[in-house]
Amino acid sequence: MKTIKGPAIFLAQFMGGVPPFDTLDHICAWAASLGYVGVQIPTWDARLIDLELAAQSKDYCAELKERVAAHGLQITELSTHLQGQLVAVHPAYDALFDAFAPEQVRGNGRARAQWATQQLLWAAKASRHLGLDAHVTFSGALVWPYLYPWPQRPPGLVEAGFEELARRWRPILNAFDEQGVDVCFELHPGEDLFDGVSFERFVDAVEGHARACINYDPSHFVLQQLDYLAFIDHYHERIKAFHVKDAEFNPDGRQGVYGGYAGWIARAGRFRSLGDGQVDFKGVFSKLTQYGYGSWAVLEWECCIKSAEQGAREGAPFIKQHIIEATQKAFDDFAGAATDQQSIRKLLGLDR
Repeated sequence: MKTIKGPAIFLAQFMGGVPPFDTLDHICAWAASLGYVGVQIPTWDARLIDLELAAQSKDYCAELKERVAAHGLQITELSTHLQGQLVAVHPAYDALFDAFAPEQVRGNGRARAQWATQQLLWAAKASRHLGLDAHVTFSGALVWPYLYPWPQRPPGLVEAGFEELARRWRPILNAFDEQGVDVCFELHPGEDLFDGVSFERFVDAVEGHARACINYDPSHFVLQQLDYLAFIDHYHERIKAFHVKDAEFNPDGRQGVYGGYAGWIARAGRFRSLGDGQVDFKGVFSKLTQYGYGSWAVLEWECCIKSAEQGAREGAPFIKQHIIEATQKAFDDFAGAATDQQSIRKLLGLDR
């Protein structure tokens, strides 16, 4: 078994226009002051990283690592959640997701997808230059609008959607494979990869590609009423990244999983700061440690009630107290005795 690394923090939800959230050095100093030892970097924010340059220059990446290390931190993973979303976008969401793309490709779905793909290809090289083994992202979605089977879906619709999604992602997965980096999809409503079954569909469509992995986030499974501990039993071999995020689900006589179109504060399912929701993190950390997950535990803060600053302050000690120092011996080793094959055969009565 391995000991999970952390605590770390995903910087995306904290970047802003005023110190300490305005520059890489400022936010790293802030994160370190709260007890974090790692940062996950969103690559769409040029204040944190020049992704194209990072893909081209090992020297730039070495300098970037040194800047982060000067604050006592490590880079845990790079994130391309927004760019990954744009690899595949159903036309119903074109206008909403255009905001994720640079102005020159907005309104042009093909050009936008090509831009997003290039971003992922750069991220593969940048990750290797930074010495990273995992990368976190979204899959994008082509069949999400047809999630509920009414009106009846025509035969072959879902299969065709996943075939196309696989076609778009296969060269990206291959590029990451060349760099020795796992692509960790955050299974998330709004993506075609949102639960175990949809992830399996995708893995089958990419012919079991070894780099198609999972960024495990139990909060999304609470909102779907999926058994997030059993999920680890099923997919632990593919879990290569971990977002520590809490959530709660409180259905009543008026709403359930779908939320009645309500905003976050009024939904039955809501994201919460760590410790304020319903996720059994003792169970989560135990399961991950049991199966040998030894990478990072990264806070992703999203809460409709508590401030980001308080969530971050509370997040580092929360994660730290849940990290299990994995044992390297069995608790009953003291009572063990040396054996050899002859002794074993005798114990089994095989030489009688």
